[in-house]
Amino acid sequence: MVSWWWVRHGPTRRTDMNGWTDVPADLSDRAALARVAAFLPEDAPVISSDLSRAVATADAIAAGRPRLPHERALREIHFGAWEARPFADIEAEDGPLVRRYLDQPGDVAPPGGESWNALAARVSDAVDALTGMAGDVIAVAHFGPILTQVQRATGCTAAEVFTREVAPLSVTRIVCDGRWRLEEINRQP
Repeated sequence: MVSWWWVRHGPTRRTDMNGWTDVPADLSDRAALARVAAFLPEDAPVISSDLSRAVATADAIAAGRPRLPHERALREIHFGAWEARPFADIEAEDGPLVRRYLDQPGDVAPPGGESWNALAARVSDAVDALTGMAGDVIAVAHFGPILTQVQRATGCTAAEVFTREVAPLSVTRIVCDGRWRLEEINRQP
């Protein structure tokens, strides 16, 4: 059995469509970081997306745990031409497409970007490759990748999973014992 302890990176204070844009996390809340570190399994290895907001958060909560190499496949969804742009600008330019992208997530992708289904496949492939380990894995990642695994564990639709909250510095635990199962989501220690 493997338990994946998903931690969403620290807050970025961004309000745009931020996926692959490498922006730092605000890790000034040392008490919250300490609570997260204390809540996680003591000897579990820590892996993170290769984006700096996830790397820095993982380093801040590692607390002596083994650190695995950063995993590019755990990056946030790639918004393509919409990347790092305000939603109002994207809606004015690509209104019908952005509405379909948000209201009917699946195969719809931004220009030059990634669909929800492509993100889910990318993250699931990486998780499957790492799930050969027994025990616990701590993964510091982003909103989208975490929700893809919640969707996988619950069997809900992409539209349904989008109604779930995954706050910065929250913990979501998903277990695999031959089948995926959601144990808890958005726990804020």
